[in-house]
Amino acid sequence: MSTKSPSMVMLSRDFKHIARNPTSVFNAVLMPVVMLFMFVYLLGDAFSVGVDYVDYATPGMLLLAVCYGLGATATAVNNDMTKGIINRFKVMDVPRGAVLNGKVVASVLTNLVAIAAVIGVAFALGFSPSASLADWLGVIGLVVLLGVALGWLTVALGMAAKSVETAGLAAVPLIMLPFFSSAIVPADKMGPGVRHFAEYQPFTPIIETLRGLLNGAPSSSDAIQAVAWCVAIALVGYFWASSTFTKRA
Repeated sequence: MSTKSPSMVMLSRDFKHIARNPTSVFNAVLMPVVMLFMFVYLLGDAFSVGVDYVDYATPGMLLLAVCYGLGATATAVNNDMTKGIINRFKVMDVPRGAVLNGKVVASVLTNLVAIAAVIGVAFALGFSPSASLADWLGVIGLVVLLGVALGWLTVALGMAAKSVETAGLAAVPLIMLPFFSSAIVPADKMGPGVRHFAEYQPFTPIIETLRGLLNGAPSSSDAIQAVAWCVAIALVGYFWASSTFTKRA
């Protein structure tokens, strides 16, 4: 008999599924790297941001690295729901939390692989952060918190979708949202309508906090907003996912 906790068993199951479909991880890692290379190496000279563009763009690419893996998470969750796997787990008396936790943790670990790849390519392109050890720990902590928050929201979206196709599409707004933030260019360089949206949407303070930490000069105001947004998103996703699990399973 296995001595693993139910959460570890579910996490192990999710990893086996990822291993059988490495394309999802490849896409989650490759796309942020391609975006970083494109914006820095091909288009970087077109942007005037007051610092080396690779230093400006890397924090935004870290957030993109978190977002690009969300589609695969949403479709995996929906696949379990629509094929009746979740109901089998309920018959086996597997706790609800174990099923959902496994999806979120697998999503976060995939994010960390993508983030490591982005940072490695950024250094190859000339990235030169001024962050101290404490700042780097802050970056890691915020990235993990963001990954958990978006993981729960994506699990909820995947469970609420009626099909695998719509589940994948449900994650598209989260993937597109960073492009309407300060990830690529400062918000004050955008047109009036887009600028106001960029200034007040949740990803901008998260990116600015990452940027400040990597530059060794984090803003407490941005950090408070970033953490508050992450916690709010996590709570919405958690309660939505839990409620949908109870109704549909």
